[in-house]
Amino acid sequence: MYISKQRLCGLLITLLLAACSNSSSDRESSQQCFNRDTRPSTAIVDSHYHMRPFGGDAIPYQDQLDNLKRAGIQYVNIYGIGQRLDAASGCTYYRDCPGVPAIPSVEDDLANAEDLTTNGADGIHVTLAMTFPDLAKPEDIVSTIRWLDEKYPNAFTWMGELNLVKEALFDNSHAATPEAAIRQWQEFMTILRDRNMPLSLHSDLGSVDNPTKYAHLMELALELYPNNIIVWHHMGISEELLPIDSSFHIGIIEGFLNKYPNLYLDISWRIIADSLYREPTSREAYVQFFNTHSARILPGTDFVAAVTKTYDDYQDEVAVTGSINRYLNDEAFRNIVLGQSYFDLIGLNRTAPDICQ
Repeated sequence: MYISKQRLCGLLITLLLAACSNSSSDRESSQQCFNRDTRPSTAIVDSHYHMRPFGGDAIPYQDQLDNLKRAGIQYVNIYGIGQRLDAASGCTYYRDCPGVPAIPSVEDDLANAEDLTTNGADGIHVTLAMTFPDLAKPEDIVSTIRWLDEKYPNAFTWMGELNLVKEALFDNSHAATPEAAIRQWQEFMTILRDRNMPLSLHSDLGSVDNPTKYAHLMELALELYPNNIIVWHHMGISEELLPIDSSFHIGIIEGFLNKYPNLYLDISWRIIADSLYREPTSREAYVQFFNTHSARILPGTDFVAAVTKTYDDYQDEVAVTGSINRYLNDEAFRNIVLGQSYFDLIGLNRTAPDICQ
């Protein structure tokens, strides 16, 4: 069969272009994977960030965005502080001020929404949370949700951090949420469910004297509202619960995960890293636990942006809370550190990169 020189040249050019294209595609593909040997092991998601302190002034908004970007955070949940200390008291931290009430307020939600809608987020993907609800007074929650909807339409897509029970605040007029109140959450939980809006709860598992003292409260919430997405902050850990045996703790939390498919875990707060990850045997137990359940685990710092804090303070929290990340297997690293579990939870059309092999 005769092929003209012109046609032969055309075929050769086509083949060369295809080869170049494939080579370029291969290079692009290899560049898109995440190299754990050369890249940081800190998370790109901070799903637990308090933009407002318990009392006093916050770090200026733009400075906070700068700190987040500098620390490598690309996705953040912005919380207020649901229970603010009385401004007249001059208190900025509840543990320093026993007897000063920490009162639920919508003030922080308004301030956060105003900052975000007015100034934007400088390229960071922000999930804005409602932190105002008092879970012991559910009758007031729906009307405030509607009011926030009117002021800032479609701005809020998360609810939390709300205190189901937090022993650390017992000296500040907080008490465990009564079971009777939990049974009256139906109206606002329906709103959250219809919007596919996660609810983040601080719910102490117990205390040293009785490690499962409050477990029934979380269990009741999960039993009554099984179709709601609930995020259990700090895996139920609190300072009042420490020290705790890792096998005992993991056994309880894993039982909850197995029973309630819409339950997720927040592993924020440096107390967890300082207490549970330092001893190698305990750390390995949590590594295996996270590897098994990584699709339902969210990273975070629990940083409280008081004006007295600096970028170095935040960067340290990112590093400490992420200290376990380098021990995770590739699947868990991709889900937790690179954000896939977070993307899937909030329905974000993003895909975390594969790990380079």
